[in-house]
Amino acid sequence: MNDRSLIVETVTRWVSPLIFLYGCYIVLFGHLSPGGGFPGGVILACAFILILLAWGRKAALGSLPFTPAKVLESLGALIFLASAVLGLAVTGIFFTNVIQHRWPGEPMRWLNAGNIVINNIGVGIKVCAALFLVMLVLSVLRVWADADSEMESMEEE
Repeated sequence: MNDRSLIVETVTRWVSPLIFLYGCYIVLFGHLSPGGGFPGGVILACAFILILLAWGRKAALGSLPFTPAKVLESLGALIFLASAVLGLAVTGIFFTNVIQHRWPGEPMRWLNAGNIVINNIGVGIKVCAALFLVMLVLSVLRVWADADSEMESMEEE
């Protein structure tokens, strides 16, 4: 039985790339306006979760496969950690904004924040991949729960 809606699939096809672009904007410009790595990562994950809900697990895994999602989650954490350790290595203080300290930029410019942009990118990648993987696991558990309930109803008959 196919419960999918043509309207939902069509809207998802048009809206999910826009959601993804908006999430990228929130991650990259979060130090200049409201946003940052975490809210941007949630918005990025929403694009993939919308695909999961509209077209199913196979389509979602086609847009972001399981293994690359695991790698991206680890990569995001490593980017964040490397940015923090860079401050320790250069100045002796953990999480120092080394780039801004060495090359101060003009206020309200994209690259004026130094390490903050790098931190936001790392957090955004980590949050996006983690939330997508959580939803993927929940969709697998739902299939198992549906199979269990079908087995129970067959046993009652």
